[in-house]
Amino acid sequence: MAKELKDVTKAEDNYSQWYNDLVVKAGLAENSAVRGCMVIKPYGYAIWEKMQATLDKMFKETGHENAYFPLFIPKSFFSKEASHVEGFAKECAVVTHYRLKNDPDGKGVVVDPDAKLEEELIVRPTSETIIWNTYKGWIQSYRDLPILCNQWANVVRWEMRTRLFLRTAEFLWQEGHTAHATQEEAIEEATRMIHVYEKFAEEWMSLPVIVGHKSPNERFAGAVDTLTIEALMQDGKALQSGTSHFLGQNFAKAFDVQYLNKEGKLEYVWATSWGVSTRLMGALIMAHSDNNGLVLPPKLAPIQVVMIPIYRGEEQMQTIVAKLREMADELRARGISVKIDDRDNVRSGFKFADYELKGIPVRLALGPRDLENGTIELMRRDTLAKEVVPQEGLTDRVVALMEDIQQNIYRKALEFRNSMITKVDTWEEFLDVLENKGGFISAHWDGTVETEVAIKEATKATIRCIPFDAPEEEGRCVFSGKPSHRRVLFARSY
Repeated sequence: MAKELKDVTKAEDNYSQWYNDLVVKAGLAENSAVRGCMVIKPYGYAIWEKMQATLDKMFKETGHENAYFPLFIPKSFFSKEASHVEGFAKECAVVTHYRLKNDPDGKGVVVDPDAKLEEELIVRPTSETIIWNTYKGWIQSYRDLPILCNQWANVVRWEMRTRLFLRTAEFLWQEGHTAHATQEEAIEEATRMIHVYEKFAEEWMSLPVIVGHKSPNERFAGAVDTLTIEALMQDGKALQSGTSHFLGQNFAKAFDVQYLNKEGKLEYVWATSWGVSTRLMGALIMAHSDNNGLVLPPKLAPIQVVMIPIYRGEEQMQTIVAKLREMADELRARGISVKIDDRDNVRSGFKFADYELKGIPVRLALGPRDLENGTIELMRRDTLAKEVVPQEGLTDRVVALMEDIQQNIYRKALEFRNSMITKVDTWEEFLDVLENKGGFISAHWDGTVETEVAIKEATKATIRCIPFDAPEEEGRCVFSGKPSHRRVLFARSY
């Protein structure tokens, strides 16, 4: 294991390689035989399951129900909402045939040319079109509204340059799709859900985020307004970590979804959609981890406490493991997930390094001397601090430590994020901060797409968001010099 850790690239040497090393060596995921797709391994999927379970509970507490819609979408559906199809056209995987046959020349199988589909099917990049075609049959009057649906699914967006969790051709996500009688209700829903994501990021992932509106050029294809949570990674790049879209009546009009209001008049329905994906796994890794491996917030760690017996001989091992089992039972009774690693074919040093790499929040080691003295060695992963503590009161100590570690990880990330928000007033300052410091740049922008595109082309920096709490402030656009009424946040991003 020491060799494994030695092979982990240091973040300061090559951040991108450090990230990939952690994902693979900590056993979270690996590249698959299908180019651009990944295999999420059991340990990585256990973290995703915790995310999924927490978010699912939060969605249901806000009145949403889970449903499932087809993976395949008729091509004609994408033609009905012009900006939507334009936004996704270059990323779509298309099914053209429905059957294979043996190659007459004996070279395996080939596509049967007689099995061509009458209409091609798109493997869903997102589900607005198929869902709004479905909602047309569900909605007749105001009594049928609101519809508050969510689905957990996989989607395909044909990415050529991929990175595990952050950008893959196929990924897992949830997508909420809601229908409302009024514009006000739909805007309220989109706002509610971005704050659900904010709460999840900050309270479960220990990830501070900035909430705001996307600029028109960065909006979701087909949306009237896109709300976002933006996080900052340790290399100073931003990561869009969740979005919620007010879709207006665009999809209702495209699919002719109308309802009879209380006065008996037909009106088009108002819509939202919102989603987060396995990209959150990438955020979790990049925001908190270090050169020793992952650092997991206790609320999302599949194993919160690992116990390692230190012994010589079978008799000593049995006595020490029996004591650890007693302690583990007490911790489990308090809701703490515990693993006792009593393998006798690897050294304790290997185990220590392995669990540091995997980001287990608390490690407990018990040896013969501890047994005699009524003590145990405790190490917390977030600070790597070790101490010998009494066995008496251990359960209360560990339970309290879980919350302390959760808060400490958040506090550290927040301090870093706040230190990486820089106000600039000139183009020269903008370029200097972007090249030499990174992070979020708070600058005036004239509000035009032309300026936004010009800045992106010149620097690869984009407007990450217009923060909800951005005050009215008169100034001059850093690029064009034209009048501006508030600052926005720029950054390079994943």
